[in-house]
Amino acid sequence: MDQPGQNHHPEDCKKTRAAAADDPFKEEKWPFPPSRAAIEDKSSDDTDIEPIGPPSSIDLEPPVPVPRSKRRGLCGRFTVLAEVENPRSYPRRVKWFITFVVAVAGMMAPMGSSIFFPSLSQVAQDLRTTPTVTNLSVAVYMLSMSIFPLWWSSFSETLGRRTIYLISFGLMMVFNVFAAISPSIGMLVTMRLLSGGASASVQAVGAGTMADLWEPRERGRAIGIFYLGPLCGPLLAPIVGGALANRWGWRSTLWFIVLFGGVLLPFIFFALPETLPRYPLDAVLNARADVEAQAETEAQVEAETGAKVEAEADQTISATRTGTTSDFPLDRALSRRSSRQVVVRGARALRVLKVALFDPLKITLYLRFPAVLLTVYYASITFGCLYILNVSIQETFGKPPYSYSTLIVGLLYLPSSLGYIFASLLGGRWMDNIMQREAKKANRYDEQGQLIYRPEDRMRENAWLGAFLYPAALIWYGWTTQRGVYWLVPMVANFFFGIGSMLIFSIATTMLTEFMPNRSSSGVALNNFVRNIFSSIGCVVASPIMEAIGNGWLFTIMGSVAALSSLVIFAMKIYGPRWRKSMDAHLR
Repeated sequence: MDQPGQNHHPEDCKKTRAAAADDPFKEEKWPFPPSRAAIEDKSSDDTDIEPIGPPSSIDLEPPVPVPRSKRRGLCGRFTVLAEVENPRSYPRRVKWFITFVVAVAGMMAPMGSSIFFPSLSQVAQDLRTTPTVTNLSVAVYMLSMSIFPLWWSSFSETLGRRTIYLISFGLMMVFNVFAAISPSIGMLVTMRLLSGGASASVQAVGAGTMADLWEPRERGRAIGIFYLGPLCGPLLAPIVGGALANRWGWRSTLWFIVLFGGVLLPFIFFALPETLPRYPLDAVLNARADVEAQAETEAQVEAETGAKVEAEADQTISATRTGTTSDFPLDRALSRRSSRQVVVRGARALRVLKVALFDPLKITLYLRFPAVLLTVYYASITFGCLYILNVSIQETFGKPPYSYSTLIVGLLYLPSSLGYIFASLLGGRWMDNIMQREAKKANRYDEQGQLIYRPEDRMRENAWLGAFLYPAALIWYGWTTQRGVYWLVPMVANFFFGIGSMLIFSIATTMLTEFMPNRSSSGVALNNFVRNIFSSIGCVVASPIMEAIGNGWLFTIMGSVAALSSLVIFAMKIYGPRWRKSMDAHLR
C-alpha cells in the first residue's frame, strides 16, 4: 500500500497523466471545483509519514510541462515559467525562484502595517484625532490580516494559488490608493481594514505554495527563506516609512505601497505558475462522482417538482378553456409553479453562498486538536509581543528622554529585523537537520529505506533557545528603556528578540503545514487568524498600558507570560505523537 508522499511507479504516473489530460473534470465550474482537501480525503491512507501530496521528485522523470491551453489559474497561459504536472519535479533553481517571488510578495502585508509606525503622530495631527484612535488604523489592519486569509486559503485550495495572488494584489493596490487620499480618520481606518485583508493572502497561501514545491526534509529551510519576506517587511518598512514621512508626509508611505505592488504584480502575472498539485485520476474521479451525484439528485427533485406543477398547470389550462372549472384559475397554478422554482433556485443559491462564505470558517474547528491549538497559541503569544514592541519603539524613542526624529525612529526597527534574517538563514537548515537526526535516532524507516519524519521532531533544542531568548530580551528592553539607558543597549536586546521569535515562528509554521498536510495553506491561515487577533489587541492596548505602568513592568509581564508559554514545548515532546495520531484518526 502506498504511503502518502512516496514515489509512484513511473508507468503509473504516465497513465495517470494521460488519463487526466482527457478528463474534463478539471474544467468543472459548479459551484466550485472540488477542493484539494476533498480530493485528498478520497485518496489518503495512513498519515504517520508527513505530508500527503504529489510524488517525490527523487528518482522521478523530469518535469512534464502542461500545455499552454490547459494551464490553470487566472490568465495562466501567459506565464513565462511553465506549469508542470508535479510541482516538486521542478529543478531546484526554479523552486528557489518561485520561493523568492512569493517571499517578496509576502513582504506586502507586514510592510503595510509597519510602514505606518514612524508617522502615527503625523496622522493624528493631520486628521485631528488622538494617538489611540490613530493606532486603530494599525489595529484594524492587523485584524483584517487575521480574518481574510481564512477565505483566501480556502479558495486557493479550489481555485488555485495563482488566481488568489493576482486578485488579492489587485484589490490591495486599489484600497491603498483610497487610503492615501483619505480626508478623514474614518475613511482611512476603513480603507486600511480592506487593504490589510487583501494583502494578507500571501502569508497563508504562500506557505501552501512552499508545501506544494518542497519535500518534508527540505521544507524547514524553504519556510525559513519564505518567512524572510514577511519578516523583512518590519525591517524595511519603518526605515522607508520614516524617510518618506520626514520628507513628504504620511500619505507618501501609502503611495509607496501602491508603487511597490505595481512593480511586483507583473512578476506574479508572468513568472508565477500554478503550483497546486494535480492529483491521481482515481481520486479526482471519486470527488467528481460525489459532486455529480449531488447535482443529479437535485436535478431529479427539480424535474419531478417541475413535472408535477406542469401537469397541474396543463390540467387547469384545459379546464379553463372548456369552462368546466372556476375553482383552480390559471394564474394560481402558474404562481404555484413559479414559487416552487424559486424555492429550488433559492436553495441552490444558499448552497453556493454557504460554500463561498461559511465553509472557510470550518478550519477554526482544527483548534479542537491539542497539537494545533498549542502550536497556534505559542506562535500567537510571540507575535503579540512583537507588535507591542513595535508600538513601544515609536512611543518611547519619539519622546523624552530620547526625542529622536521620525527617520531615526524608523532606523531603530532595524536590529530586531536583523535578528529575523540571521535566524531565518540558519534556523531553517538547523530545524531540518534536527528532524532528520531524530528520525535516525528513533530508527524510523519505511519499506524503501527512506526516513519517516514527524512534525513534533522539529521542536527540540532550537525551540528551547527561542523560548529563552525572546522573553529575556523583552525584559531587557523594557527596563533599559524605562531608565533611559543609551539607545544601543535596548537595541541589542531587540536583536536577540528577533532571533528568538523567528525561531518560534518558523517552527510553528512548518509544523502546521505537517499537522494539516491536506490543507497546508489553511493551517497557516488559522495560525494567522489567531496571532493577528493577538497583535491587533496589542496595538490598541499598548499605549494606555505603557502610560499607566511604564515599559519596565509591561515587558516584564509579557516576558513572564512568554516564558510560561514555553511549557508548550514540554507538552509537544511528551504528548505530541499521541495527539497527532488521534488527530489523524479523526480526520480520516
